[in-house]
Amino acid sequence: MKAIKRFAALAFFAAVASGAAHAAGECPNNGVVRFGVEPYESSARMLPVYTDLAKLIGDKLGCKVELYIATSYNAEIEAMRNNKLEFAQFGPLGYVLAHQVAHAEAVATFANENGSPQNYYASIVTWPGSGVTTLADTAGKSFAYADPASTSGHLFPAYGLRKNGIDPDKGVKAIYAGSHTASFEALRNHKVVAGELNSEEISSARLHGEYDDKAYVTLWKSDPIPVDPMAVRGDLPAEFKSRLAKILSNLDLKELPEADQKFMAANATPALKTVPQNDAAYNQIRDLVSTLHIDLSKL
Repeated sequence: MKAIKRFAALAFFAAVASGAAHAAGECPNNGVVRFGVEPYESSARMLPVYTDLAKLIGDKLGCKVELYIATSYNAEIEAMRNNKLEFAQFGPLGYVLAHQVAHAEAVATFANENGSPQNYYASIVTWPGSGVTTLADTAGKSFAYADPASTSGHLFPAYGLRKNGIDPDKGVKAIYAGSHTASFEALRNHKVVAGELNSEEISSARLHGEYDDKAYVTLWKSDPIPVDPMAVRGDLPAEFKSRLAKILSNLDLKELPEADQKFMAANATPALKTVPQNDAAYNQIRDLVSTLHIDLSKL
């Protein structure tokens, strides 16, 4: 009887060890899955939220998920190109470049209240008393962009200026603030006469009690832009990539702490969930790149 019990115990532990080994084998990079995020907000605001999101994804995936908040759009793209990220949240323009050079594949995005992929808009604004009343008046004036590789922080405002006869590089005194938040602060403190301000930054500023509609004058506004995709690296093992994509496209962000939910509702998805997305959704970004003759590799 003791021998039978001993054999049963050994068989049980062998099964557990085998299961653990199998589970570990389903997680690439020695069981650690690396998650990159673009710096669309200040790191201090993003870090606690995305740390919780990384844990939520890791729990569902059965893998340890390590978070990497990039210092710039290009740094995130380079990390994936050098196989240092398994999946990432990119800005739309950053994604187009990441798809081109780092084999990123869009699989998910954030949802709106109707359960469809969320979108947002870019705008060019000034402030009352700046001396600027029309977009044409920005010619020769100080102008804040966010990041050179930002869709709403550079590409669309540049498009808006060019469509109105202003060279987006030489026709204004351009500065790159580094992020949407920094661009907003430059406008808010009247460090520049005009600049980019996207709808997500407006929502975030409202959340923190930092936005007053009367303090800004909108000079131009874009058509709707698809929001950030969640993209996986294309060369991941097929079974793992499929499992990761399924999880990323069906996240219930109401499982996050309440403070995180408020952040995500203001910055990404009022519906607090993700939905499937595909590469074709970003073809309009590619068309815009073509219209502006932008060399993505130089951003």
